[in-house]
Amino acid sequence: MSRADFPIAEFTSRLSRVRAAMAEARLDWFIAFHPVSIHWLTGSDAKSYQAFQCLFISAADGRRVILTREGERNEFEADAVVDAVHGWGGGEPEDPIAAFERLAAALGLGGERVGIEVPAYYLHPHHYLRIKAILGDALAAEATDLIHRLKLVKSPRELDYIRAASRIADAAMRTFIAALKEGRSELEVAGEVYRALLAGGSGLPASTLNLVSGERAGFSHGAPTARRLRSGDTGNVEFGAAYRRYTVTIGRQFSLGPPSARVAELYRIVREAGDAAIAAIRAGVKASVPHEAARSVIAAVGYDRYRVHTTGYGIAPGFPPSWGEPLHMFSGCEDVLEAGMVLSVEPPIFIGAERLGVRIIDNVLVTESGVSRLSQLPRDLVVA
Repeated sequence: MSRADFPIAEFTSRLSRVRAAMAEARLDWFIAFHPVSIHWLTGSDAKSYQAFQCLFISAADGRRVILTREGERNEFEADAVVDAVHGWGGGEPEDPIAAFERLAAALGLGGERVGIEVPAYYLHPHHYLRIKAILGDALAAEATDLIHRLKLVKSPRELDYIRAASRIADAAMRTFIAALKEGRSELEVAGEVYRALLAGGSGLPASTLNLVSGERAGFSHGAPTARRLRSGDTGNVEFGAAYRRYTVTIGRQFSLGPPSARVAELYRIVREAGDAAIAAIRAGVKASVPHEAARSVIAAVGYDRYRVHTTGYGIAPGFPPSWGEPLHMFSGCEDVLEAGMVLSVEPPIFIGAERLGVRIIDNVLVTESGVSRLSQLPRDLVVA
C-alpha cells in the first residue's frame, strides 16, 4: 500500500477520527508503534517495522511526524502521507531511543499529555521501559487499541480491496485442490499455493501458510514439511491473500480418498458449529453471541475441551506476523458487531491423542441483517 491507494480525503478523515479519540482521552500527543496503525494513517508499506519506528500525532494541529530508520526515509517521503520524516541510524549504528528522546524534546512533549501504543510484537521491552522513563509524567495513557478500534468498520474502498483479496484467495484454494496428489510433499503443494497468490496479485500475506496432513493432522498451526501425501490422509490448510495489505483468510479440510467415518463425523460437527456462528452474526449483537452458538454445537457432543482456538476474530491489513484485529469472538466479549466489520469464522476441533483435527475457515462481512460470505467456494470437505 502507498498513499496512492486511497484519496487524500480518506487519510484526512482517518486522522480526524484519531484526533477526536485523542480529545476524548484528553491526549495532546499520541505515539503509534504498530505498523498497521502507521499504515492506516499514512499509507506507508515500509519494512521499518523490523526495527524501531514510531509515528507522533498531534491533537492540536494534526501533524504526523515519523521516526524511522534512515534506510526507509526515501520510501516514507515518496509513498506516505506525513508532515516530516526523521531518520536514525544509516551507514553506522545508532541508538534509536536516543533519537526518540531528541525528537520528543523538539516536538515539545514534555509537560503535555501523551498516549502510546504498546503492541505485542513491534516494541522491544527495553525500548518500552526507556520510553516510559523519557516521557515520565507526560505519559498519560497506554491506549494500545485507540487506533485499532477505529479501523474495525471498513470504508467502501477498503471493502473493495478486501473483496479483491477474496477473489485471489479463492483462486489459490482452487490451485491447492488441484495440487493435492498422492506422493507430492506438503512443501510442493504449498509452493503451488504461493505461486498462485503472487501471480494472482497478492502480496506476501502477513502470516505463513498452515498445511498439515496424515499424522500431523492434529496440529492446529503446522507449517508444511517434506512429508509426502498418502492415500487415506486427512488434513487441513489455511492461508491468507493480501491485496494492498488488506487480508482475507480461507481454510479447508481435505481427504485423499474417501474420508474415514471418524473424519466425516468431526467434519460434520465443525461444519455445523461454523454455520451456527455465521447464522448468529449481524450488526448489533455482541461478539460473544456467535461464539456461544458455535461452542454449544461442539459442547453438545462432548468435545468442548478440543476447541483449542478462538471461534473467530477481526481481519485487518496485516504486517508480519499477524493479520488479526483486537476483536475476538469468545465468552464474555463485550464488543458489539457493526455493519462493515470483517470477521474470520473458524471454530475447530483438534484431538491430539487421535492425531486428528478439523477446521473450516471463512471470512464474512457483517451487515445489518446478517453476513455476506466473502469466499465463493463451497465449505464442503475436499476429497481428492
